[in-house]
Amino acid sequence: MSEAIKKVLSVGADQVPNPQDLAGACAELKAGTNRDVYPSSLAASGDRLYFVTRGPQKRLGAARIELGDLRVELKGLNHENAAALRAELPFLAPSLVGLRTSLGLGDRLGLATPGHIRAVRGTGVAPVLAQQSIREMARTRRTPDEVMDAATWGVLQEGYRGGFGSDADHLKTPNDIDVTAAAGFTMFTIDPGDHVNDAADAMDAAALEEALGSVPWDQLDTARADNEARYAGKTFDLGESELQCPAEAVARAAVKYGAAVGHTVAMFRYLESVMTGQAFELEMSVDETSSPTSSAEHYYVASELARLGVRPVSLAPRFVGDFEKGVDYKGDVALLEQTFREHVAIANTLGPYKISIHSGSDKFSVYEVAARCGGGLVHVKTAGTSYLEALRAVALVAPDLFREILAFAFERWDQDRATYHVSADPAKVKRPDELADEELPGVLDQFDGRQLLHVTFGSVLTASRDGSYVFRDRLYETLQAHEDEHYAALEKHLRRHAAPFAV
Repeated sequence: MSEAIKKVLSVGADQVPNPQDLAGACAELKAGTNRDVYPSSLAASGDRLYFVTRGPQKRLGAARIELGDLRVELKGLNHENAAALRAELPFLAPSLVGLRTSLGLGDRLGLATPGHIRAVRGTGVAPVLAQQSIREMARTRRTPDEVMDAATWGVLQEGYRGGFGSDADHLKTPNDIDVTAAAGFTMFTIDPGDHVNDAADAMDAAALEEALGSVPWDQLDTARADNEARYAGKTFDLGESELQCPAEAVARAAVKYGAAVGHTVAMFRYLESVMTGQAFELEMSVDETSSPTSSAEHYYVASELARLGVRPVSLAPRFVGDFEKGVDYKGDVALLEQTFREHVAIANTLGPYKISIHSGSDKFSVYEVAARCGGGLVHVKTAGTSYLEALRAVALVAPDLFREILAFAFERWDQDRATYHVSADPAKVKRPDELADEELPGVLDQFDGRQLLHVTFGSVLTASRDGSYVFRDRLYETLQAHEDEHYAALEKHLRRHAAPFAV
């Protein structure tokens, strides 16, 4: 056995061996397996050395010393091995992120983690590498275990020991909690959007009075009179500013968000019972609603959560302006900054907790505001943008496949856009046969082209014909065969997201 392997084995799981020892160890492992090894993936635990091999079908390698000789076993990158390895190598398991500035990096394909790690490495921004909503899992036909395992293998491949979070996003039911908690998620984003009454903003006095009778006061462990005594007509100190809460604003806040607070509290208490003493983080999200969350409404929601024993790590309000999928912010940036400062002041006063920016993909004009005004208490969530950058890599290396996907996106647009907040006009996007190969990646730089491809991801990944996937298998094969191009596209694009928040 070489001295290099001995040195790597002696380092331990939390340490990264020096490059010279890694190179020597990889050479000997290749000789023993006839496979190239990712040098960064080598990690020792006791007398075992774990690593990932390259190839169309990657393998987990486990090497150990027997009677002075090196014995190597190759295993599949399956759930059983991922779970065992997370117990063996703690850096492969997600952990709590806390109040660190963080970036959620959704991976709809399960191939993006190495590129995500490269994008955040050295920035000081905490990555959330296992992030997917129940809705996205359904559309991509993936399970919570598969989402978690994909992050595990990516972290091992990159040898990333900086710690990462995991976010079970947009949970609406106790069953959503059950399946994601069982998979090992550590952060749970509760989405009570179905319980938000957006009509409260426009109710007249009579309608508002009637609606107050329907607020679930029992679920909130309070009465209407007590609620009014806590907030109506009060002025609250937010440090450098004050927040006034007129009686009418308090009434509208209770009608609009009272049931949403009650649902969040019920989900939190159920989550506590499921986690049985295990540490976890909770986010409340009301971003997918019709009207912006006012400062008075934010204060009411956060104060009620605290009164009922819920301390979120982050809260996602519905901001002013439009946060459409896959493109930059549409709206008055100056007004966004003013209201963002108010949201941050409330979060500092009643928390602290982070302000979470959902639909955060490509909101570059928002990042400058959030980085300057957020005081570090910011969490940004991205998801679809990583799928789009995967398509960029496909456009570069497999133009014919990209053309097929683009043509299919035109066919699916009218149906798939129904569940998204988007405003693209596909008529402004050139058809596949009108584009030269070198023009294909440019579709992803256009507002309309980017949204056209974004909202159709689920249909692309699940389209089938005669019992076989139309695109899915070829898409995976292409990205796996050209992973360097894929990772490079992700690193370049996602680093633009992390850079404004870099420490």
